[in-house]
Amino acid sequence: MKPEYAKVYIPGGENYAHIKKTLRSRALFTVCEEARCPNIAECWDSGTATFMIMGGICTRGCRFCSVTHGHPMPLDPDEPRKVYESVIAMGLDYVVITSVDRDDLPDQGASHFASVIREVKKTGAVVEVLIPDFQGREDLLDIVIDAQPSVIAHNIETVERLTPSVRDRRASYRQSLHVLRYIKERSGITTKSSIMLGLGETDEEVERALDDLRQAGVDIVTIGQYLRPSRRQMPVVEYSSMERFRKMERVAYSKGFSYVASGPLVRSSYRAAEAWVSRRY
Repeated sequence: MKPEYAKVYIPGGENYAHIKKTLRSRALFTVCEEARCPNIAECWDSGTATFMIMGGICTRGCRFCSVTHGHPMPLDPDEPRKVYESVIAMGLDYVVITSVDRDDLPDQGASHFASVIREVKKTGAVVEVLIPDFQGREDLLDIVIDAQPSVIAHNIETVERLTPSVRDRRASYRQSLHVLRYIKERSGITTKSSIMLGLGETDEEVERALDDLRQAGVDIVTIGQYLRPSRRQMPVVEYSSMERFRKMERVAYSKGFSYVASGPLVRSSYRAAEAWVSRRY
């Protein structure tokens, strides 16, 4: 039987409706919807959202993810402006921007990503980005870094042993660590990553992953429960207890992370502004 936290309720509320209308009017996507995030009701009703740029079709096919994968459409050159206008219309002070993988493009969408960052920064909002691995290419990471977001996140998703069975074959655990390490060494920008529990990992493996993230200079870590979005994705191996999440939070803080969010419904962008403020002060 699923625990109570795995039962997601139908979203609603005035702010939720306003955000949905704003996004639809500009043909924009959010990872909140595309990835069927369990926090969509809470986050949208509080007036926050995570924009997903470069379309709604990903070139990769990770087994845990419900975002459609296949052959994407060309990039929308007006998307940076549309995101800018949406941030203004929604009155956001903290904006999270993520994207699908675009391995089909020569620069994998890095220049487009940077254009969106620069436009959103014009609103005065703090910008956090959750980026693909760009196949580990440092020249493409430089393009995003040079746009100067306040936080750059990239998720390892799971422990090293399980990575080949959970993520797309083009993604690797060590490549993701290289991405995070390079960003920190090249820029000093606040970095962030996320781990899912419930895929068959052991506590010892999670602790090793946390050590790897700290050695890569990662500042913020989020730890959440994998919840199967639909029957098309891999099944849940185990629903972790609240005590396990509390334990992992204690362990992560003991390793030196500046902010840790650990709980069943925690996702990479969950309470992102809170993490930023807590880290700074």
